[in-house]
Amino acid sequence: MPKLRSIAFVLPQFHPIPENDLWWGKGFTEWTNVKKAKPLFKGHYQPHVPTELGYYDLRDPQTREAQANMAKKYGIHGFCYYHYWFNGKRLLNYPLDEMLKQGKPNMPFMYCWANENWTRRWDGLDHEILIKQDYSFEDDKTHIRWLCEKVFSDRRYIRVDDCPVFMVYRPDLFPDISKTSNIWRDIAVNEFGYKGLYLCVAESFDNFKNPKEFNFDASVEFSPHRVMKNKKRSKYWIKFLKRFFIRKPATYTYSLRDFKLGVREQMDRSTPDYKLYRSVTPGWDNTARKGNNASIGLGSSPKLYYKWLRHIKDNFRPFSEDENFIFINAMNEWAEGNHIEPCEKYGNAYLKATKRALE
Repeated sequence: MPKLRSIAFVLPQFHPIPENDLWWGKGFTEWTNVKKAKPLFKGHYQPHVPTELGYYDLRDPQTREAQANMAKKYGIHGFCYYHYWFNGKRLLNYPLDEMLKQGKPNMPFMYCWANENWTRRWDGLDHEILIKQDYSFEDDKTHIRWLCEKVFSDRRYIRVDDCPVFMVYRPDLFPDISKTSNIWRDIAVNEFGYKGLYLCVAESFDNFKNPKEFNFDASVEFSPHRVMKNKKRSKYWIKFLKRFFIRKPATYTYSLRDFKLGVREQMDRSTPDYKLYRSVTPGWDNTARKGNNASIGLGSSPKLYYKWLRHIKDNFRPFSEDENFIFINAMNEWAEGNHIEPCEKYGNAYLKATKRALE
């Protein structure tokens, strides 16, 4: 059986940018929210405090190197970086541009276009748009030409049968995603000489269609959306919360979710009739971003994460020698309680679980 390639999603938002200075105050980064998060009930793990890498700045090449070395040490093959493109304007791109320019770290990577509108989600105002995502076929051409020239040509870029792998997070937002994919493939092959593109779509929200319907090659399970579906209703938790709330329950509107049940459902998921790459999530708690309106997954642990990842690894058969991915979501989504990087509570237990499961 071909060797599996484990790919961890990486958020490049841990450095200041002028736009965030303007919108949320000078020096704002993802860490700003992580640091100020507070527990909503007794026993609630907040804030999440990083240990080994600390409150890092991804502009620092040594930090990027340390992050990659840590991942490789625990069996992770490569990174999937979120890529922010708004009609030619890019955000949070400095660490990725430097990674491309310097050729370091020596870590395989791919891009996932986070193609949503940029909103005030950090302070809960998702409806207020800061940068709108305007789609056009002309922008599709500009975008793919930039990717082919600046990104896909990198020797470290992840490929399938010599075709660069590129993922789209929200295919449902495009006016005609099939036409867009045709434009991308045509330019990659006929203008830049690539053998082709290997296009993936994230199974985000309710996007569970066969990717072939819009001329994509495969789907990638976006596991946080899958495991947070079930509200926690057990009598135990109701009693627990009534007893240990820091303030009166009426002051809170957050949602408790049965993370453990979600994982069990994912492990029982039947294999679809299209190419699907499975994914795991260490935990979920977006209190740092949403405050009292957070969604909090109850029951996550390194042991459960290991069991889930091991199950996927043991039951996955690659579609070909290169079509052999398992995704870890995520390496460093600290503000959403979704990270395998070491923290104060768990140390490097999630990294160790990753290595053991993949071995």
